[in-house]
Parts: sequence; structure tokens; C-alpha cells
Amino acid sequence: MTAEDANARKAILDKLAQSREEMRQVLDPPRSESNGGDALHNSGSEFPRSRTMRALLSSRGLGAIGALAGGLLIARPTLALRVLRMVPVGTVGKMIIAKAISGLRARRAP
Repeated sequence: MTAEDANARKAILDKLAQSREEMRQVLDPPRSESNGGDALHNSGSEFPRSRTMRALLSSRGLGAIGALAGGLLIARPTLALRVLRMVPVGTVGKMIIAKAISGLRARRAP
């Protein structure tokens, strides 16, 4: 490898590292550092960590997912059944049961 090739390779790798860092800054949620060192430990304890999954698991997100699933089932039933086979039924069932129980408890509370 010549010095010219090595310099070109280094420039490309530097640009890639810079673009990766920019993408990381755009996609990662902002971290609050008001508590000092404790913020790093607390940020990993929230589940789910990503804003996308939080939005999907909210009540509005679950309604949107249900509407999409219903539309898919009506429009293309074979594709919907094929996708349904890939979903872990046990995990989804536990989530639905937990949501139903928490909803019933919230309705009973004064």
C-alpha cells in the first residue's frame, strides 16, 4: 500500500467515524446529567429505553398497532397469518393479560 492510498484510507475512516458520531447524537435520546454520576446508572433502568418503543407501548401506540394489524388482516389475510406465526405468542399473551389486569385494577381504584 502506498502512502497515498494510506492517506486516502485514513481520510475515509475519519469521515466514517465522524458520520457515525453524528448519527449516534441524532438517534440516541438525550441524557440528563443533572444528578451527576447517578444519571448514568438511572438511564439504563427505564424500560424500554428507546423513545420509539415507549411510543409503541403507550396506549395510543398499541391502538395504532391494533389498527394496522386489523387492516393487514382484512387486506391480506395470508400475509397477516404468516406474520402472526413469527410473533412470540407467549410473550404477547403475557403482555395483554398484564395490561388487562392493570386496567381492571385502575378502574376499581377510587
